[in-house]
Amino acid sequence: MSHAQRLRQQIEDEIVSGELALGSRLDENQLAARFGVSRTPIREALLQLAVTGLVHTKPRRGAIVSAPEPHLLLAMFETMAEIEAACGRLAARRLVQDDEAALQTALTGCRAAVAVEDAEGYYAENYVFHTVVYRASRNAFLADQALSLHRRLAPYRRLQLRARQRLPQSLAEHEAIVAAIVAGDEVGAAEALRGHVIVQGDRFTDLVAGLRAQSAA
Repeated sequence: MSHAQRLRQQIEDEIVSGELALGSRLDENQLAARFGVSRTPIREALLQLAVTGLVHTKPRRGAIVSAPEPHLLLAMFETMAEIEAACGRLAARRLVQDDEAALQTALTGCRAAVAVEDAEGYYAENYVFHTVVYRASRNAFLADQALSLHRRLAPYRRLQLRARQRLPQSLAEHEAIVAAIVAGDEVGAAEALRGHVIVQGDRFTDLVAGLRAQSAA
């Protein structure tokens, strides 16, 4: 991970946690002094955050903590759901022993995080779980696309995990995904992953409400 990527992750964590509220100005000089670096990696980190929609620039104000419009966020999740469904379908068709073992190991990690109600730990294990599914598709190009969009949506997927009872629900969905892939059920794996990723109804309302709550903080 590059210096700019580490800085991006740290600033992203502060935005998602609400420490940096929506509308806050991100001054490059202040951030550089705070992290003890030059402005160059700070500028690169802010550019990476702009790709996710967490930061945008305004004339004479510089970088501002923001969030994508709800319709764009929904479109991004819909796209992610279809890409992950494709990964699941191919993984069920092409599963090899090493990938099956990696899926079971990743699932064990998710269970351990839920057992101690560790949302941040689960977030990290969730990332591992999904990357294993991508790899199990045995389609490198599709896996790269899935990983890229997963990273872009990472802040919002993390915010979702704060919803009440979302951790055990997410774990149950992971277990269904693994069961379908291991059984070679292409349709079942695709549907399980699509349903796991898509945000509709109450889940999308909760996600948008969480972003608005940060804005009001």
